[in-house]
Amino acid sequence: MATALTHPLLHAFRAAKPAFGIWLTLPGAFNARAAASASPHLSWVVIDCEHGMTSLHTGAGELIAAVAGLGPDAPSALVRIPATGPCADGSVSWQIKYVLDQGARGVVVPMVSTRAQAASVVAAARFPPQGIRGFGNPFTQLAWGPGVSAADYLARANESVLVLVQIETREGVENLDDILSTAADGGMRTDGVLIGPYDLSLSLGFPPPSPDPHPEVEKTIQQILASSHAKNKKCALFCTSGAQAAKRAKEGFDMINVTTDSGSMAEGLARHLSEAVGTTNDKQRFGY
Repeated sequence: MATALTHPLLHAFRAAKPAFGIWLTLPGAFNARAAASASPHLSWVVIDCEHGMTSLHTGAGELIAAVAGLGPDAPSALVRIPATGPCADGSVSWQIKYVLDQGARGVVVPMVSTRAQAASVVAAARFPPQGIRGFGNPFTQLAWGPGVSAADYLARANESVLVLVQIETREGVENLDDILSTAADGGMRTDGVLIGPYDLSLSLGFPPPSPDPHPEVEKTIQQILASSHAKNKKCALFCTSGAQAAKRAKEGFDMINVTTDSGSMAEGLARHLSEAVGTTNDKQRFGY
């Protein structure tokens, strides 16, 4: 775009630097803004409209605007849509179009297991001739930074909007090379994959991480990482702590979730209350 492009995650990808982020599971613009401004080390946030409590309409748009309102240093706001990858017939393209029209820097799509599903997702996220996304929302460019015009956005959206598909099923692992190779005339492509370790573990017949994945699941995670990089694609992973995230960054993951808003709030409250009453809070919290 002719003016400044507010997109730290894209910049980190292009610089081949690990990008740390957080998962927003709670609704509300003030919650999103507080979380997004928590640290200068934060490159991105994912607004979770699949398992989180934010509605796709109009909640996602309000949270995107709240994050974008932080200015040029705002982290990239992505949205995980509620519909899953098996909807390869294009019936969920409206969800992708909707969140991108609200100014999302990218879309995360759960349960993508085949090349056809990945291709459908990519097509919905790209303007013609690379895809089928429609153009016309008068507010989209406003979330991308001061001075960004509709023409600016249209000219660079296809190269700037990130498309991440989640690998979290046995079928997805089996078809990983095909998914990573998703491409068509005009450059339709996924930018990378995001590993969902909880559903991946269950799909492979193992218990979910507690807090680390089962050793057999870990082998699959490392396989996905290696295959992604072999195809010059980014590989993201959902973690639940700073210690986990630091370890994964050293292993070469490109995009690492550090924590969630709800998880950090619960852990912080528990720690302070334990300190107040003079006890140690050693209860292991499960999941997000």
